[in-house]
Amino acid sequence: MNKNAIIVGASSGIGKEVAKLLLSDGWSIGVAARREELLQELKALAPERVEVLAIDVTQPDAGERLLTLIEKLGGMNLYFHASGIGKQNPELDADIELRTMETNAVGFTRMIGAAYRYFAERGEGHIAAITSIAGTKGLGPAPAYSATKAMQATYLQALEQQAHKRGLNIHFTDIRPGFVDTALLNDDYPYPMLMRPEAVARDILGSIHRQRHVRVIDFRYRILVFFWRLIPCWLWRRMKL
Repeated sequence: MNKNAIIVGASSGIGKEVAKLLLSDGWSIGVAARREELLQELKALAPERVEVLAIDVTQPDAGERLLTLIEKLGGMNLYFHASGIGKQNPELDADIELRTMETNAVGFTRMIGAAYRYFAERGEGHIAAITSIAGTKGLGPAPAYSATKAMQATYLQALEQQAHKRGLNIHFTDIRPGFVDTALLNDDYPYPMLMRPEAVARDILGSIHRQRHVRVIDFRYRILVFFWRLIPCWLWRRMKL
């Protein structure tokens, strides 16, 4: 069986680390991000097994460009979506909120939908995506971020149900990390319980191999999410985060 994976959002952070692990595991990969030059480091690791293409998920042609990358790679068995933005926005700056929605909601739907339709035509495949523990509660410091992450998780769940109804052998893995030490957290806020992207990537690859439906990373955040889901709404909206 071929092992071909597409990673969108592979230029840095978790996406880049997952791409490197897939290469070391013998996969051929297609990597995409807004800036193609940032992907050349991955290309240099295994030139014969890496295809590169610039894709901006906020652009209307991003789905078509994904199909182009799939064709260059010679097919796709795994689609991994690591593209996303997030920023604390307590002042509710409109530009930040709308950019977040454009990338994390519209762009996510565009790319996940394109991958799903590709796999639906073939009857099988695996879609994995990074959402976040932020999607499990409405977070006042980052309204658009937490809202789009909740949307992403719900969208994946809905597609999984639809695929089952249609008899499609498409697997879904919803990856929900806590705070990861990447360029995404570049606002100088002292985030607690920071995780290294390399460790998160290893957990993600294990979750993909085990075909987990939902994976909260790591155990500290699994405990945190369990307990904060128990907080009643009347108390949650009074909490100062």
